[in-house]
Amino acid sequence: MIKKLFFTLIFTTLLFADFSTMSTKQVQDAIKNGVAIIDIRREDEWKHYGAIKGSHKITFFDERGGYNGVKWLKEFTKVVKTKDQPFILVCAHANRTKVVGKMLFQQLRYTKVYDLDGGIKYGWLDKGLKTVK
Repeated sequence: MIKKLFFTLIFTTLLFADFSTMSTKQVQDAIKNGVAIIDIRREDEWKHYGAIKGSHKITFFDERGGYNGVKWLKEFTKVVKTKDQPFILVCAHANRTKVVGKMLFQQLRYTKVYDLDGGIKYGWLDKGLKTVK
C-alpha cells in the first residue's frame, strides 16, 4: 500500500514537472497508466530496432536532419489532443527527443513533455525489454 502511494505521488509530480527525462521504469509505469508514447524515429529505424508496443510512430527528422514541423504537428495532435496531456518522446539515443521536447515545451507550451532516458537503444533494448516490428 505504501509503495503504491509512493509511486502515485512520484508519478503525479512527474506529470506536473517541466520537460524532463524518464527512466525505463518510469516509462513502463506511465505506459500502464495510459500515457502516450510518441516514437519520432524514421521507418528504417523502426524496422531495425522495433518499437515499444503501442507507440505512435510519427517521424520528425528525415535521414538528412530535415523536417516538416507543420506536417508533424498535424499527426502529433491527433494523439496528444491538449497541451496538458502527458506524453513520452522516444528516439534511438534520446538526442532527437531533446530537440523536439524542448521545442514542444518552450515554444509550443506543452506542459507534460517527457523523453525516455537513453532512447530505444540504451533505455529499452539494453535493459532486455522487447519491441514489436
